[in-house]
Formats: sequence, structure tokens, C-alpha cells
Amino acid sequence: MAEQDTQQTSVPQEKRASAPQERYDVIVVGGGPSGSSCASFLAKAGRSVLLLDRAKFPREKTCGDGISGKSVSVLAELGLLDAVRKGEHKDMTGLIFSSPNAKVVPISSVRSPDEPPPGFVCRREVFDNVVFQNAKKLAKRTIEGFVVSDVIRDGNRIIGVRGTSEGKELEFRAKAVVGADGAGSVVARKVGLVNEDDAHQCAALRAYFENVEGCTDKIELHFVKEALPGYFWVFPLPDKQANVGIGMIVRDMKKKKVNLKQVMDEVITKNPLFKERFKNAKPISSAKSWLLPLGSKKLKAYGNGFVLVGDAASLIDPFSGEGVGNGLMSGKIAADVLDTALSEDDLSEKSLSRYQKKLRENMEAEIDTNYRIQRLANNEFLLNLIIDKASRSKDVQELISDALIDPEAHKNFFDPMFYIRVILA
Repeated sequence: MAEQDTQQTSVPQEKRASAPQERYDVIVVGGGPSGSSCASFLAKAGRSVLLLDRAKFPREKTCGDGISGKSVSVLAELGLLDAVRKGEHKDMTGLIFSSPNAKVVPISSVRSPDEPPPGFVCRREVFDNVVFQNAKKLAKRTIEGFVVSDVIRDGNRIIGVRGTSEGKELEFRAKAVVGADGAGSVVARKVGLVNEDDAHQCAALRAYFENVEGCTDKIELHFVKEALPGYFWVFPLPDKQANVGIGMIVRDMKKKKVNLKQVMDEVITKNPLFKERFKNAKPISSAKSWLLPLGSKKLKAYGNGFVLVGDAASLIDPFSGEGVGNGLMSGKIAADVLDTALSEDDLSEKSLSRYQKKLRENMEAEIDTNYRIQRLANNEFLLNLIIDKASRSKDVQELISDALIDPEAHKNFFDPMFYIRVILA
């Protein structure tokens, strides 16, 4: 009881709602993939979870909508893969790359016709709602439309959150708090663990289009000259619709004074690879921009009484810009560490440091390698060399496919023999 009375909110008593009597093992702030993953695994382990989100689901989420193989594995573990596939989506069997000199090459991720697609494209409004509703069903309590304004501390330990719901000021307390509230995380900001490095943030812009010609069952990444250093993407959706966008490292965008909307319009209307494909296409949404905190910036993601997951922990893939897979996986890892810590009745910084260790074991090698690939992708000569050779050689396509599918084989991109094999192919 003494702990509950410590560090009261600064909100005047007359405007403050009385604190709820029920307490929780864990409060998860954010119901996106990372938060819902964490809440679901904790609840399945028998922990009492309070799940909070500022939105009311289903809600739109600005994203490229690509769902990777890593996501598929976690969805299968949660028993949600069939539910997601029943919704509107497009199976993804590989990638299409194009080089600055306009060579195009398809890379398949599927080795045989019987092999299931390793990923898919699904609007986040659809995908996130499936994952969130599962977490909502499992959690002890869920509040949508709850805006977290601050964390509650007992000394240097996080013991809860405060915020507003339907105009009421509320406080909730728990043994641990999970910050799963995205790139603009309130929890991360309040504990001083935010990625603000322009060299490790990507600025992105996307819009939905209809009547886009030439889409297949592969997502498209185009290293067109107009978008360098960065890329233009086309992610296919059903009925000739597509998620279309462009991304660039914030530091490079500022240095070159790039307007992403202008560049995207120029690619669509003037680039020979796309002007015919988009001749009859029309936008069916406004263009929306957002920042992606990349995993190449190593942030501490834990402390006394809290952990950060997903975008709040800056875990987005530095090459592809995909964050859902690492978000789902980090939620699972956090749940496992928190479950053990709760069993030991030890939510200290030292105890929760196991979360950071497990993140490194599961993600660091891939993130580091993909960061190096990101930097290589800014080399126009190498892009032209590799994609030109791949456009004419099945052997090179398979080399690239192996390197993209297998995280361990990513290292081939930094082996001089890889490029010699490409040249000689």
C-alpha cells in the first residue's frame, strides 16, 4: 500500500479520478503489433495485463503494409495466421528490384510451387485489428481511446502510467510497464530513450492507388535515380490497388533538401518504368508521411520496471524499413522475460537487462548486416552492376535470393568473392 501512495500525480486532486483498486502484473501501452504480441503472450502465460491504446480499432496506420516471414512465424505461434489470411491481402512470393539505369529483375523467395508464400501485403488497418482483437480477448482489461501523458515513478522505478480517457484523468499501476506506443512513444520519451539521430531515421511517404498496371505477387523496390539515396516502392494489393511510396534517410533528405512528395510525383509521371503503369492510376488516399526509427541506432530498451518494444525501441529494419516482424518478435521476447521476472518477483533494471540480451541474440546480426546493405545500396555503381547481371543471369538471381532469404547469407554482400561470382556469371 505504501508503494501505491508514492509519487502522486501533479494533477489537482479535484480533477483527478480516483485510482482504480485493481492492479495488474503488466501495463502495455500501445495496441499495435508489438504491444498486442506482448500482451497476448503474457496473458497466455497467466499474467494479468492492462492494454491501453490512444486509438479505437480498427484504425489506419501509415506503413508500407509488407508482412515478412518473421511476422508469419509469430502469427502462427499466436494462432492468428488463418485469421489474417482470411482478410484482404496479397500473397508475397518475392521481390522485384530495379537499378538506377532501369534494369529490372524479379527475385523469387519460393523454391517450389508447393511452398507457401513466405509473406504478404495487408493494410495495417486490417492486419493490426486482427492482432489487437486477439490481445483484447486475452488481456484482463483493454481501454481504447486512452491517451497516456506520463509514467508514474517510485523513486527511479516505473510503477504505472497516467493519462486521459473520455475527458477523465486516470492512473493505473502495475509491476511493470511496456512501452509499445510507436515511433513517437510517450513512454520512451519520459524515460529518455528516444532515437533522434537523423542518420538512423528514415522519412517515408505513402499513398494508396487504384488501377496500377503490372503488379504481380512480388513487392517492388526501385532504386531509381530520382529517389537516391533511397528507394521508391510499389507493394501490390488486391484488385489492382497498391501501396506506393518513397523512403530516404532523414540526414540525406535534409542535406539534399528533398521534397518526398515532389520526388514521388516525378517518378510516377515521368520515369519510363512507371509512367505507363500509372497512366490510368488514381490515388484513393492522401499521401501521408512518417518517421521510422531504425535499428541501426542501438538504444537501451529497458530499465527499472519497464521495457520498450517495436518502434518505441527503434527496431525497424534499416534496409527494408519493415518494422512489423521485429515488433511482433520483440513483443514475444519481452513477454518471456517479463514472465520470468514476475515469477522471480524481480522487475529491476538488472533483471530486465535479459530482454536487451535476447534482443541482441535474435536481431542484432541481421540489423547490423542490413544496415551495411543500406549503405551499399547508396552506391549507384554497385546497384547497376548487381541488378544488371541479375537481370541476365538466373545464377545471380539465386545468389541474391539466398542472401535475402537467409539472414546468415546476408554476409555474402560483403564478401569480395560474391561480386567476383556476380561479374563472372
